[in-house]
Amino acid sequence: MERAMERHGEPIDGSAGRAAVAPSRRASPSPRFAMRSLLVACVASALIGFGLSTTALADGLDDVRARGVLRWGADEEGGGPYVYADPNDRSRRIGFEVELADLIASRLGVRAEFRQGQWDKLPDLVQRGDIDIVLNGYEWTPAWAERFGTSIPYYVYELQLLARSGDGTLSDWSDLKAPSERGKRRIAVLGGSAAQAYLEQNHADSVELVLFDGVTDAMRAVELNADGIDATLQDLPIAVFFADGFPGLARVGDPVGRGFYTILVKKSDRRLLAAINDAILAALRDGSLRAVLSNYGLWNETQRMRGLEMDADGGFQPGTVRADGAAEVREYEPLRGWRVLSDRGPLLIRAAGITVLLSCLAMPLAVLIGLTMALTRLFGPKWPGRVAALYVEVVRGTPLVLQLYVIFFLLPEMGISINALWAAVIGLAVNYSAYEAEIYRAGMLAIPKGQMEAALALGMPRWLALRRVIVPQATRIVIPPVTNDFIALFKDTAVCSVITVVELSKEYYIHARSTGSVLELGVLTALLYLAMSYPLAMLTGWLERRLRRERTL
Repeated sequence: MERAMERHGEPIDGSAGRAAVAPSRRASPSPRFAMRSLLVACVASALIGFGLSTTALADGLDDVRARGVLRWGADEEGGGPYVYADPNDRSRRIGFEVELADLIASRLGVRAEFRQGQWDKLPDLVQRGDIDIVLNGYEWTPAWAERFGTSIPYYVYELQLLARSGDGTLSDWSDLKAPSERGKRRIAVLGGSAAQAYLEQNHADSVELVLFDGVTDAMRAVELNADGIDATLQDLPIAVFFADGFPGLARVGDPVGRGFYTILVKKSDRRLLAAINDAILAALRDGSLRAVLSNYGLWNETQRMRGLEMDADGGFQPGTVRADGAAEVREYEPLRGWRVLSDRGPLLIRAAGITVLLSCLAMPLAVLIGLTMALTRLFGPKWPGRVAALYVEVVRGTPLVLQLYVIFFLLPEMGISINALWAAVIGLAVNYSAYEAEIYRAGMLAIPKGQMEAALALGMPRWLALRRVIVPQATRIVIPPVTNDFIALFKDTAVCSVITVVELSKEYYIHARSTGSVLELGVLTALLYLAMSYPLAMLTGWLERRLRRERTL
């Protein structure tokens, strides 16, 4: 201790009068001390290296058993029959995947723990280590098999076409080839799903796809004939589960497009994958998996006709399953680098055009509505002013996604059907108008009252004084915040994907998921957003400099 205090130049006994060894006079370490330090460093490095190598060799199964919990990820928003709230106890989740997770966890000797995640982001949560497995109706695809460990199927699904009851123009699959009065048949599907891939592969020339984020949204749009949507293609479990909830829909033709629900794990978690496969196989043999599926009306002849095998890595290959005879194995070649940019880049650029169109149509409307609300509150009669204030508070206090739902889904029930693109424009304009109203109100309050009094003294009517004196001066003040909102609007167009508008963000999610090129396409998407917003920032700076020069003249 005394040597340590001396090395730091501090008095040994705490008195100020004692001489201390200054840091500049510190003695050099002895050879023995240097050798000892080197040995300690070598041992520490070896221990760290051993720890890192042990961590690298560790498998997810060890972590699951160590914590006693299998964390499985799903999106409760997708609803039944996968994961949904018990009608009798909203705090409890039920669904055939909930029971399957409990079944697998019990065979691993642990407890299942549900983790909520957005459906298309669940694989990212596995990669981050936030969850151990993805169990949420993920169809086996070559892309998933390339990036993740894929279990043997826990369900063999089929696709069912649903149309409006009584629609005599759609009674079989062959009717899709006959165009409707509006042209191609418009079919609603879940974006990035097997239904989308099936229609693109088999009916690309005869149908127009409308992408939704939720299956019930797609089914509701068909039932309401929203935006001219004729039918929807859904996984058979969804068609079975929601049959009573959508009495206005009817099945069209036989199920098609047989595929496989699989569990995703990290590619490196081979022992965890093998344990999950063993649990599924055991559940098949002893009938417990059949009991789970039967609870939700999902056990059928298709589930009986399958023999399961695993590949060399303990994963699943569709060619080993005989659900309907020989199943063709598609070759998957991941896209990377410049190849994916040249292949998918034009699609992102086209989607960026939709983003620009939405923003440039919505923002002028938002400014016009907002300015009107601000003028009404400040200079209008009492009751219209209160209505304008209520409008601002209601619109500003409710989320954009809810407003889009009201415009796109609720208005058709009142007999008002609006095209998806214009519904997005109206929703964005209404939402942003509340913020523009407050910006313009603040700008006009910053104008001295003497300006209006002088204009009225010169004989100007109030409306003319507002148009020529007050509003022009307020516009100069509000240019920076309005431009900032315009830039923010480019990003908020991403919310419009909930009503089938495929803009830049949605297009990115679709192709990043299908190709696995998250980084390359992400960089291109970011550059496209920057290319849209940066010119606005430059324009704002130019306007501010020009207005400053005018004020100094």
